[in-house]
Amino acid sequence: MDFIFAAAAAARYRKHVLHLVKLCVGCDSIADLAGWQAKRIKTHPPLRHRTRSTPRRAGEIIGAGSIYWVIGGAILVRQRIADIIEDRMDDGSACAGLVLDPALVPTEPRAMRPFQGWRYLEAADAPPDRRRGMAEEQAPFGDEMPPAMRRELRALGLL
Repeated sequence: MDFIFAAAAAARYRKHVLHLVKLCVGCDSIADLAGWQAKRIKTHPPLRHRTRSTPRRAGEIIGAGSIYWVIGGAILVRQRIADIIEDRMDDGSACAGLVLDPALVPTEPRAMRPFQGWRYLEAADAPPDRRRGMAEEQAPFGDEMPPAMRRELRALGLL
């Protein structure tokens, strides 16, 4: 795998941090995402998300930016993007690999409508990390609420 950007080259962009936001299709919870990634890192290291589109603003993302995952209609968690590399899809086609820090950082939930692919997310628009000591089961939008109910309440602006 060849690196698209080296950490040293990305350092010049550190003044402006940019993030990505992506739907976590087929995933119902943060625990679900963690389980998928735990399996993936064992079989296909390093931990990465493959995408057909290479972010043109990669220098603003690498090292300081994160991918914010949309689960069940809301941004719920983020992961730091350590690097962006040239990669290959399972069918052999070229793609970009977003190399991810394995740590999942829960965020304050923020409703987000469905979209295709990924989107840039300015640092000022990113939801804050969830306060320390607020366990998943204690969160106001925890997994104990059925996903359909959670989506409906978000659509009504109640969550």
